[in-house]
Amino acid sequence: MALPGSVARLCCLAGRTVNFFAARQRPKIVLWTAKRLFITSPANTNSKSKFADLQFRLDEKTAHSSLDLFKKDTGVIYRMLGLDPSHTQDNPERFRDWAVVFGDEKITGGRHYWEVTVKRSQEFRVGVAEALMSRDDCVGTSSSSWVFGYAQRKWFAMTNNKIVPVTLVGKADRVGILLDFEAGTLGLVDIEKRKIVHFIRGRFKIPLCPAFGLWDGELLTHSGLTEPEGLEG
Repeated sequence: MALPGSVARLCCLAGRTVNFFAARQRPKIVLWTAKRLFITSPANTNSKSKFADLQFRLDEKTAHSSLDLFKKDTGVIYRMLGLDPSHTQDNPERFRDWAVVFGDEKITGGRHYWEVTVKRSQEFRVGVAEALMSRDDCVGTSSSSWVFGYAQRKWFAMTNNKIVPVTLVGKADRVGILLDFEAGTLGLVDIEKRKIVHFIRGRFKIPLCPAFGLWDGELLTHSGLTEPEGLEG
């Protein structure tokens, strides 16, 4: 899928990693060892909230062949070479060209909050996507997905292949995601400042799923959380 050179993308295809963020600065492909992404669902906090708490695990049926789920589908390892696609179960829900995996819960309404802890990752995307999104696309490159991404030490918002730089974000090691289905907004939360630093606006009409793209490092996702009180933004 050809994209404009100004569009930041990272593609994992047939065991190869191609970095479109800095193709001219990187004369060769960099190989990474297997990394891990963990998903946990801690107990609800004591803070009061009128919104239902969303809990999810990773959905193995959607995971790209380079993503190896483990620990009862609460974690996933990214493998540079990945698994031989011919050795994975043939499933139309599986992402074919991109290292993407969905959460196993479909969101049809309400306001939901979860957090992501990042370790040793320089390129990742987190957000939501329509449950029926094409498995040939990557999250952020189509009009059916809305994500916040991190690459080259910079944050950005991305949907329908359009990138908007995001500033005023603290460290990349922990952020919050706030989804308001009816309002059509997805917010990136700076946890240290207790502030929503950027909104992506969309028209959510069909079920959404939590969505993740990971190409190095480790992510720890906390679901089952209530929205923090006193958020600004």
